[in-house]
Amino acid sequence: MNSPKTYAPVAPHTVAFLGLGVMGYPMAGHLARAGHRVTVYNRTAAKAERWVAEYGGACAATPRQAAQDADIVFACVGNDDDLRSVVLGEHGALAGMKPGAIFMDHTTASAEVARELGAQARRRGLWFIDAPVSGGNLGALNGTLTVMCGGEAAAFERAQPVAMAYAKAVTLLGEQGAGQLAKMVNQIAIAGLLQGLSEAIAFGQKVGLDMKAVLEVIGKGAAQSWQMDNRGPTMIEDRFDFGFAVDWMRKDLGLCLQEARRHGARLPVTALVDQFYADIQAQGGGRWDTSSLIRRLK
Repeated sequence: MNSPKTYAPVAPHTVAFLGLGVMGYPMAGHLARAGHRVTVYNRTAAKAERWVAEYGGACAATPRQAAQDADIVFACVGNDDDLRSVVLGEHGALAGMKPGAIFMDHTTASAEVARELGAQARRRGLWFIDAPVSGGNLGALNGTLTVMCGGEAAAFERAQPVAMAYAKAVTLLGEQGAGQLAKMVNQIAIAGLLQGLSEAIAFGQKVGLDMKAVLEVIGKGAAQSWQMDNRGPTMIEDRFDFGFAVDWMRKDLGLCLQEARRHGARLPVTALVDQFYADIQAQGGGRWDTSSLIRRLK
């Protein structure tokens, strides 16, 4: 990772990072580059060893060992069950954390599991912040993620300056679960936007327009969006071998639809786009970028 990120001066902390996937690996790297003492854990130990070879610090055999002596334990894993597996149990992080330490979870998970683990942490004299991120792999690489947090203000104020190592904004939005609910809002908005962009580009191509030129023009007006600027050109080129995978988006939209049913909220467009993503999966596109929705229209 060759990051141009400039890090704000923050007192060095002893931290742990659990989960070195496409997001966690560079996020933990930013923490090390910002001067923090980092111990990492990954289910595949070879990746943790590779991270240490690149960034220094240390790796641990279990989440509990990684969390010992840490002021803040960060995590970014796959789903609710993955999160429970690194937090709970004899070898989980909570069993190793010192009193008053903070667990800051960047997994996109359910609001329910955030509240569950928050209650477990409180019983042990610990803090828990649910803090899903937006910005994708590029945001993680460049240290420009947007972090949506739920939890107690006292814990947030301690963790926020440290988390800024890999973020451009870290914001407290309410009590535990609020971060996950905000991430659902984010994914609902993106799903509908990408379907609209797919239809717009596919229509323009069918009627014979130079869509690169069209996007350049309309990107200066009310239709402009991050997705148009960053995914419109690759959609025109029919390139999807990068970015945020359809499989991940379906997991996230499933959380959105589940929460909507719980509260009686109506998400008709989101439910439809979720089924469109199922069509992309059926085409073998589970690992394609979410902008591959346009493939259904060709």
